[in-house]
Amino acid sequence: MSYFRELPDLLYPSNLLHKNSSRDYVAIKNLFRRVKIQDWIQDNVVFFEKYVIKDGERPDTLAEKIYGSADRDWVIILTCGITNIKDEWPLSNYDLYRYAENKYGNDLNAIHHYETIEVRDTRGRLILPAGQVVDQNFTIPTPYDASETNYYVGVRPQTSNIDYKSVNSNINPVVGISNYEYETIENEKKREINLMKSSYLQQFLNDMRVLMNYQESSSFIDKKLAFTENTRLTGP
Repeated sequence: MSYFRELPDLLYPSNLLHKNSSRDYVAIKNLFRRVKIQDWIQDNVVFFEKYVIKDGERPDTLAEKIYGSADRDWVIILTCGITNIKDEWPLSNYDLYRYAENKYGNDLNAIHHYETIEVRDTRGRLILPAGQVVDQNFTIPTPYDASETNYYVGVRPQTSNIDYKSVNSNINPVVGISNYEYETIENEKKREINLMKSSYLQQFLNDMRVLMNYQESSSFIDKKLAFTENTRLTGP
């Protein structure tokens, strides 16, 4: 990842065994120096476009496709606001199954929780939205239309399956979501990202490098190098 080449250096008191004195320093990358995209820019359609990560796509392969170099993978991660790539980047379908299998074992297909099914009356008016987490025994009064005696319930959210029923007292518009289905749903939520347009790549790199520079201070050496206080040294 070429990101570390963009970080300025920091002189830090040496802890090496072969140091000559307590005044020895080593140059290290300042991992605490970082930049982030401002919130108002993050949602700006001028700089970003919606992108859905494809199955098996990684930051390096996406950077190769969008920015022409796999070394720009850190640009993808930083501009998307990702801080933990392991938890915030979607798994491939294969890896997701292996992850869920290891996590749940024999309970892979056991019920994780229950959700509501979309319910509408015969005029198409929404009575109950899909996807609300409820108890297994959750019920609602049967939708009633003075001009009709039927209502319909979608078998799954966002499907066209219709189950016509006669009006009665209550209905149980609930479906069980298995552990594997739950992990799949959560994984799919990670697929849509805000991808910075390639035409702004160079401007982003230039601005980031300026922000990475050190400002003049008591620890300033140059814009790419500063030093830390040596606590091993004491005054007279």
